[in-house]
Amino acid sequence: MSPLPLSSNPPHSDSDSLSSPTRHSLSLSDGEDQLDRLQQVELARTTPMSQWRAGTVQAWLEVVMAMPMYIRTCSENVKSGKVLLGLTDEDLELGLGVSSLMHRRKLRLAIEDYREAENGRGLSKAADMDHHWVAKAWLSDVGLPQYSQAFHNHLVDGRMLNSLTRRDLERHLNITKKFHQVSLLLGIELLHLLSFDKEALQARRIQCEHQNVDPLVWTSHRVIKWIKDIDLKEFAENLLNSGVHGAVMVLDPSFNTDSMATVLGIQSGKHMVRRHLVEEMKALIGSARADTKQDNECIGQGTPPTLLRQNSVGRPPSSTGRHTDDEGSLRRRAVKPPTGFSPKGRNGRDLSCHGSYGSLPREVRDQTPPRTEGSPIRGYTSIEVTNV
Repeated sequence: MSPLPLSSNPPHSDSDSLSSPTRHSLSLSDGEDQLDRLQQVELARTTPMSQWRAGTVQAWLEVVMAMPMYIRTCSENVKSGKVLLGLTDEDLELGLGVSSLMHRRKLRLAIEDYREAENGRGLSKAADMDHHWVAKAWLSDVGLPQYSQAFHNHLVDGRMLNSLTRRDLERHLNITKKFHQVSLLLGIELLHLLSFDKEALQARRIQCEHQNVDPLVWTSHRVIKWIKDIDLKEFAENLLNSGVHGAVMVLDPSFNTDSMATVLGIQSGKHMVRRHLVEEMKALIGSARADTKQDNECIGQGTPPTLLRQNSVGRPPSSTGRHTDDEGSLRRRAVKPPTGFSPKGRNGRDLSCHGSYGSLPREVRDQTPPRTEGSPIRGYTSIEVTNV
């Protein structure tokens, strides 16, 4: 079996040390015990999981997955990659002592990804997003760095991002503000639209760094820069830690001028300032929303996800809401990250949306209702509208 095109650099590794000539002579032979830990990690990144020996499994768990706390039980129970591929959720909890639900999910999603990679398609792009990148860079980009410690504690990586639901955000990550939940879900939706390709996302952001175009990919910092550019710099600092980023502005049709004015702290009596904001926002996001809608229609998904919010930034929670928590929840499909598959829609077009749950834990699957004809795409459900 040919080497797998796996992730580029491990979370804590020195890429130069892994690129030395000696790595080309490594093999899964009897001399494996003599390999140092970084070499074992390199084996994990260049060979199918089914060919791993015990040392490679342990190095993967410690360095790549950043879970050294489970090394002892792993060394006692998992002696090969074949065993690792067959582990169930119950095995992880009882056999390896992984009591954290989120940690188990991380391992299960990774194993699912490696199982898909055994077919020769390589790991998903989400595999390149380790938990350090998610907790630091990604949360900063969406304007919610205050949740960095929670994401770091739960070791949330790219694969896990794609499985998160509103319930996960609230129950496990202690994110209770509805607007912040929507902001995070839309940040994940943007990653999905780009197949979790960090390089593609960064390339688009570089192209619009000094031009007011392509706001869909704007970070929170880029939105702040735009606010300053349109002569509203006295309000710009109010966007810090607010969760307002480009995907919120473009993908959420209920996010309007009033929403932005509320976040910026522009008083309702400042009619001239608000009128200026109306014109600037119309010029910026009008065409972007139209382009996004057209792109979704071209791939057979209809209109962009309709995200209607409850209890958002501008108003207190309503005691007369018509929906229960379950009915009103914003949900995402708990799916595996894209791995090169090309599922077909009824018309034969590639929808680039995975519909199989494989052997994901029941706690992930049970949160995701099947999509019916005419329902919002990617697992979102509509809830009562409250302007920001």
